[in-house]
Amino acid sequence: MAGNQKEEAMADSVRLALERAISDSRPPKPVFRDEAGRLRYQQWFDATSARLKRRLPDEQVRREFLEAAWYESTRAGLDPAMVMGLIQVESAYRKYAVSIAGARGYMQVMPFWTKVIGDANRRALFDMQTNLRYGCSILRMYIDMEGGNLYLALGRYNGSRGRPEYPNAVLAAWKNWELKPEESIARSIASR
Repeated sequence: MAGNQKEEAMADSVRLALERAISDSRPPKPVFRDEAGRLRYQQWFDATSARLKRRLPDEQVRREFLEAAWYESTRAGLDPAMVMGLIQVESAYRKYAVSIAGARGYMQVMPFWTKVIGDANRRALFDMQTNLRYGCSILRMYIDMEGGNLYLALGRYNGSRGRPEYPNAVLAAWKNWELKPEESIARSIASR
């Protein structure tokens, strides 16, 4: 399904905003405005961790991955469940995945991005938090470039803009990671 993602010309302001987003070294720890936000996160985390256990069996690795995925997704203004769906399609949760086109890591980030907005360290794309930060920041940029059209942005992210297979696969996978209403109800009953 992968296309050949191409390096695109971008305005200096966009490049600088991406550079700042990538260089921010805050640890991926969720911060909540209120108790309801913390509860939503905990419900998402518990349900998603249970679903991800088969793919990431080590509890510590899974916890760190989910904390980083939530943090980087919400930091970029993305739905964490959508990012989980994208990762499912892109790498099947394999940290060291490399595509035929050379994209790397969980979110299959193309190495040219490390030169455009980073420190040119291609190996860093195999670092979990770095890969998630790049992937979420780049996807956010594409969503903005496409005027909020997620379908076109996903195609651009994958290098297959205008073809339906990849966006449709991510949108279908997204549904697998959404918090189901019955999970939310069961968790709130259990917490009482």
